[in-house]
Formats: sequence, C-alpha cells, structure tokens
Amino acid sequence: MNQTIARDAGQLDSLRVHAADNVRVALKDLPADSEIDDGDRRIRLAEPIRHKHKFALTSFEVGDSVIMYGVTVGRVTAPIAEGGAVTTENIEHNTDTAVPQARRGHWQAPEVGAFEDVTFEGYHRPDGRVGTANVWLVVPLVFCENRNIEVLRQCVADALGDDPFREYKQMARELLKGAAALDEAPEPVPERLFSNVDGVRFLTHTLGCGGTDDDANALCQLLAGYICHPNVAGATVLSLGCQKAQIQMLRNAVERRDPDGLRPVHYLEQQASLSEEDLIRQALTTIFDGLAEANRVERRPAPLSELTIGVECGGSDGFSGLSANPVVGGVIDRLVALGGSGILSEFPELCGVEHELLARCRDDRVAERFRDLMTAYQNHAARVGADFSMNPSPGNIRDGLITDAMKSAGAARKGGDSPVVDVLDYTEPQARRGLNLLCTPGNDVESTTGLAGSGANLIMFTTGLGTPTGNPITPVLKISSNSEMANRMADVIDFDAGPVIRGEASIDDLADRLLRLCIDAASGRYRPKAVALAQYDFIPWKRGVSL
Repeated sequence: MNQTIARDAGQLDSLRVHAADNVRVALKDLPADSEIDDGDRRIRLAEPIRHKHKFALTSFEVGDSVIMYGVTVGRVTAPIAEGGAVTTENIEHNTDTAVPQARRGHWQAPEVGAFEDVTFEGYHRPDGRVGTANVWLVVPLVFCENRNIEVLRQCVADALGDDPFREYKQMARELLKGAAALDEAPEPVPERLFSNVDGVRFLTHTLGCGGTDDDANALCQLLAGYICHPNVAGATVLSLGCQKAQIQMLRNAVERRDPDGLRPVHYLEQQASLSEEDLIRQALTTIFDGLAEANRVERRPAPLSELTIGVECGGSDGFSGLSANPVVGGVIDRLVALGGSGILSEFPELCGVEHELLARCRDDRVAERFRDLMTAYQNHAARVGADFSMNPSPGNIRDGLITDAMKSAGAARKGGDSPVVDVLDYTEPQARRGLNLLCTPGNDVESTTGLAGSGANLIMFTTGLGTPTGNPITPVLKISSNSEMANRMADVIDFDAGPVIRGEASIDDLADRLLRLCIDAASGRYRPKAVALAQYDFIPWKRGVSL
C-alpha cells in the first residue's frame, strides 16, 4: 500500500504510521499528561495509553472517521478528546475510505541486486516444480481412518527412530517414577536411514462423510493439492470404502493436477482388505518403499523464481502491522521482483483495504474475481448472522487491534506492494508467478492449510502474541512483531522484527535479512522451529462461516 512510517526523529514513545493518520500508536506505556510531539505540534495525553494502543491527535465527534495506515479503520461512536485513548467504547468497525493510494501499473520494485544470482537448494520434481522439503504423505479420505493413521504414525516413528517427542516422553517417565527413571538407560537414537528425506507426514481430519457432496469434493481437491505438492514425493491414501469422499473422486482431482501420473500414489480401502492387520501391512509397505524411492532425490540449485511463499498472521498485536507484517511484505516484494511468487490469504482480514488491492490488480478480470469472491464470502456470512467485523479475537483487542478494519489494514501489509496477478478460490492451485490472493478464512490453521494446498512451498507466519502453528508439508517460519515475545517464546520464534519498533533497524534491512533466512530454510540449511517441534497442523475449511 506504499505506506511509510511517519516517525519523528528520535521519537521512540509513539509513532504515526502514515502522514494522513489522525491517531498515533503508543510504543510503550504512556502516563496521562505526557507530552507527545507530532510534527510541529505537541499533544498532551488526556489519559494513560497502554503500549500498542492508539490515541487521538485531534478531538473526535460522533460519526468522525478514524484514519490509520492512511485508510479508514473505524467510526467514532462517543466523543474522544485530543490525546484520548481509542477503544472499543468509543469507535466501531467502519471501512469507508478515500481514493486508493495504489495505482495499476505504478509499482516500483525494490532493489534486489544482492539476490539476483542467489539460488536455493531444492528438490526438483518430474513436473518441473521445485520443493523445499521432501516428505512422504499419508492421508485418510474419511475421519473413520484417523485411528489407523495414528497406528501408522506410531509404527513408522518407532521403526525409523523419528520420534520428535522423545524428550517429552523421558520427562513423563521422570515425573511418574522420580529418581528411579534416571537409572533407566535412555533410548538410543537410531541412525537416519533416509538422509535425503525429511520424514513421513500423517494427516487427520473430521471430514469425508456426513457432509454435502460439495464438502466431499472440496476435501478431495485439498488433498490432491497436498499429494501433488512439490514438497511431497508421493502418498499413501487410506479409505474406508463407503464414505462420500470416494477414491475415484480423489483420483480425478489428482489427475487434473498430475495428468501424466508422475507422482506415486497408493490407494488402500479397508472394507476391501482381508483384515485391519492386512491394511496396516500394505500401508507400511507402500510407505517404506516410497521412502526408499524418495531418498534417491537430492537437493540441487534452483532459482529463487521457484519459491512460492505464503504469508499468514496469527495472535496479532498492535505492533504486527508496524513491524512483522511490513517486513514480510518487503520479502514478498523482493521475491516477486526476482520472478518468484507470494500468496496472501485470509479474506476477512482484507476487509477495509479491498480498494487498495483492487487498484493493484493487474487487469479488470483479476479485479472482478477478487470483488466477486469477497462479496460472496461476506454475503454467506451475513446469511447466518455473522460479519467480518467479528474477526478480531479478545487477544487482538487487548493488544490494540480493536476493529476488523484496523486489524486488516495492518494484516494486508504482509502482501507488500507488488501487483496482484491472480485471485484463487479455496483449493485452487497457483498458476501465475507474482502476488496471488487466496480466499481462505482468518482461522490460522485453516488458512495455512489452504496456503500449502494451493502450492506455497514456504510459509512466513507473523505473530505478536505467540502461536505454535505449523504445517505438515510446508516449512513455516515464525516472525515476531516485538522482541519481548520473541525472547519469551524463543523456542517457537524464528525471526524478530522488534528492532523496527525500537528504531534500531529499518523495514528494508530486516526484509533483506528475512529473505536470506527464507533461502536458508528452503535449502535445508536452517530448520524452522515449527518443524523441529513437529507442529504439523492440518484443518480443512468446510466452507462454512469461519472468520
């Protein structure tokens, strides 16, 4: 959205994000009567302002618009004195806005000379795409097979010695047995048998039967996106047999993405098996044979144009739109300038900045697709008495994101400023390089699940409050908006954008650093915390109202 932070020199207690804004953001707790410089004016705070929250730069009357990031983020419902706090008690969600800042065909790409000859080490697939990971996938067509999936998970982990919870299991033994557990010999860590494989990933879900035909078809489309993903070497599919999501439905979906049958997929049906033992034996055979085949593929150099990075935010705070999100947006702009791709999702969190995104669409067809999908989503929510304004969570509100428009204006900054080349509905595969918009809900896991299903081979996930979300097939990097949380949750955070808030680093500097980390993660040189902690979350969106 071509926004720059309007920060006064040496001013570290608050900032105005955009020159057109009529509020400032507190960067630390500010007591009442504090005097704040705002350009050539001085504002006296009428009350204490908590860090991450906003205060008025002028007196507001009922009906006035609150402007932040240069766009309308709320309507005043009760008078606010100059220097007064902006809260849920005195403003409400509103998205009336002025002329968009962006203009079609007027994007100035960032300087990327330092990255022009850089490559990443990826897994080259027969269809020409390149993966950042190499996994074998095991999926159920229906929830009835979840138990068998769990049996396979435990058997494979035991056979391979690939148990991410080994230390926690030792902790449990010590808590149960006390000092006696310390005398037990620890389980040896087996030698890694498949050095070129990142592991086996097991999906579970609650769908496949009992829903509508559309639900079953959407599930098969999503699973096909995972099976045919460049990070996936092949898959084992378990079916009960009688469910709505039939094997042939999934076969058809896979064939549309892989018409030449280049991806090995094994379909097993329990009701056609001799016994459960026979089913498990067949499944294990396909998994271990698949691992042996996948292990023959080694990482080789690939251009950055083969990277598709999905962007997501969760547990956002009042600093997310000021630090982590614009830093991530800077990475996406750099990647697009290098011929790569980004995917921006979470349609409820784009509410209020639609005009900016429409102005960035490369042509009328793309703009119309975005308008149609956004309108259809909003109308569906309205039919069941919901609205995008219900999106902010209690945690968001406590940390200063008090309207959906305020949250959305900051969330959209993850997409940078590059042109929108395509708009995808849920489960649609990415087909054009550049920035894509993907229709998903704001629910963190439903959205990251959709990003991977549409082809993101790396995901950047920003957070201000902290979240343990990951994905089974796509490495997820966590970017914190503030250093306090990054230090407190260092076991889940990969990159700290907090120096932006303290004025110690620019958004451009951190975007360069984060892009280098993405390249290392894509190459296997850096292991994201979500991968190390086996945070493999998978929740399909059932196309109901999820905000």
